[in-house]
Amino acid sequence: MALALVTGASSGIGEAFARHLARDGHDLVLVARAPDPLERTARTLRADTGRHVDVLSADLATAEGCAAVEERLHSGPPVDVLVNNAGTVLGRPFPTTSVVEESALLDLNIRAVMRLTHAALPRMLRAGGGAIVNVASVAGCGPSWLASSYPASKAWVIAFSESVGRSKGVRQGGVRVLAVLPGYTRTALHERNAVDTAHFPSWMWLPADRIASTALRDLRRGRVVCVPGRRYRAVVQAMRHLPRALVLPLCWDLSRTDAWDLSRTGADLPDGGYPKRPVQEEKP
Repeated sequence: MALALVTGASSGIGEAFARHLARDGHDLVLVARAPDPLERTARTLRADTGRHVDVLSADLATAEGCAAVEERLHSGPPVDVLVNNAGTVLGRPFPTTSVVEESALLDLNIRAVMRLTHAALPRMLRAGGGAIVNVASVAGCGPSWLASSYPASKAWVIAFSESVGRSKGVRQGGVRVLAVLPGYTRTALHERNAVDTAHFPSWMWLPADRIASTALRDLRRGRVVCVPGRRYRAVVQAMRHLPRALVLPLCWDLSRTDAWDLSRTGADLPDGGYPKRPVQEEKP
């Protein structure tokens, strides 16, 4: 029986991936930090698709949370598809955040992707097949969010996925690796992390369902990088190939928002920063 494990699965892009995979005949293991929304999503998927759905509550921004999911990947029933979707973003400029916040972002957006891929891949290679989907971002193609470490974290996910996915051993072992580069996607992530998106035009927004369906289609086609949406494919081409001098004036600079307030830096805030831990969900 095909089995998929999806992180950040309680809402947004993660939930969309879970729904599509269940409809394609996969049983599911859903991973997220908050247990109540996770169980609600699982109940809905069980009722709608008739698939077997397990839940695993784990905070992937922590070593303990990663270890719990690694243990499931090592010793539970074999996982055929791993979707590394959980991630976060900070809505305030880098000089005003705390090291605690920035470290949590990097732990979730980078370290968790590396650890879970490292846990799943050898077992898939021994079985002679499998797939790993890493949700990155269009932002990872260049400094599209100035004064933010988020694009750098997503650039790592893209480079990592291409490096592993194009390697001879992985390809000959029957494992597909795909980096998905969504543009702005309507989830609760932006509001919860105080990311100001009021000035973004409507054309920039894509539904989570389209992200998941396009990614799974490109995975079946054997692609290593997927950019859902024609407009965003054009944006990625521009960011990757145009001279930086032409691209930089179009970037969104957090320094121009009301969040730029050096009077209260992250180091001055309670517990080293606000919020104590960034919300983990799907990202633009």
